[in-house]
Amino acid sequence: MVDLVLRLEKVCKIYNIGLTSQVEVLHEIDLSLGRGEFVALTGPSGSGKSTLLNIIGLLDRPTSGTLFIKGQNTGQLSDAAITRLRGHTIGFVFQDHHLISAFTALENVMMPLLIDHEFPNTEIRDHARDLMSRVGLENVRNNLATNMSGGQQQRVAIARALAMGPDLVLADEPTGNLDTKSANSVFELMQQVNHDSGTAFLMVTHNLELAKRCDRIIDVIDGRLQI
Repeated sequence: MVDLVLRLEKVCKIYNIGLTSQVEVLHEIDLSLGRGEFVALTGPSGSGKSTLLNIIGLLDRPTSGTLFIKGQNTGQLSDAAITRLRGHTIGFVFQDHHLISAFTALENVMMPLLIDHEFPNTEIRDHARDLMSRVGLENVRNNLATNMSGGQQQRVAIARALAMGPDLVLADEPTGNLDTKSANSVFELMQQVNHDSGTAFLMVTHNLELAKRCDRIIDVIDGRLQI
C-alpha cells in the first residue's frame, strides 16, 4: 500500500459565494501524493494552481471536499491545530525566497526552529548548520542573505523549508527568478533531498524541461486536473 502524504477528495473552492461575482476556481479536485514522490504542477496563469497550492499548504480551506494530510482529515481541525500541522509537516519554497535580509543565512534557516517551542534550544544552531552543509553552503553560512547570489539564496530557502523535517515541500516556481545554470542546480538539490530523505515535493513550474524530469506531471486547466 502506498504511504500517502497528501490526499484530496472532491475539493472545490468558490469565492464570493452568493454574490453575482461568485466564481468557482477549483472543481472537484481528486489528487494523491505518496511519500517520496516528486511531482510537477503545471498550467497557464489563472488556471487555479496558486489556489490549489494554498489549500494543500493549509493556508486556505476548501469550500467543499476533503483534504487529508498524512491521513488526518484537516476539515476536522481547529485553526490552532491547522497551524501546528502546517508547521511540522509542510515546508515552503517560493519564487521569491523571502529571506530576512538583516539576518545571516544560518539565522534564516534557524527561524522556524526558534518559532517552534518544542525544538530543544541547545540543538537549533547545530541542526541549522547541518542543513546549510546539506545544501552546500556551510562556508557562507554567516553571510547576510543580501550578500549571496540568487541561486545561493534559494538554497538557503530550501534549507529553511527542511528545518522542521517536513513530509511535504511545496515549491512555487522555485527556479523562476534564476538563470538556467542556477535553476538546474536548485532543481537537482531538491531532487537529491527528495531521494535521500523521502520528502515529497510538489513543484509549481512553467519550466517544462524541469517538469519532464519529475516523477509525473499534473496539469491544471480551468480549475480541473489533467493527469
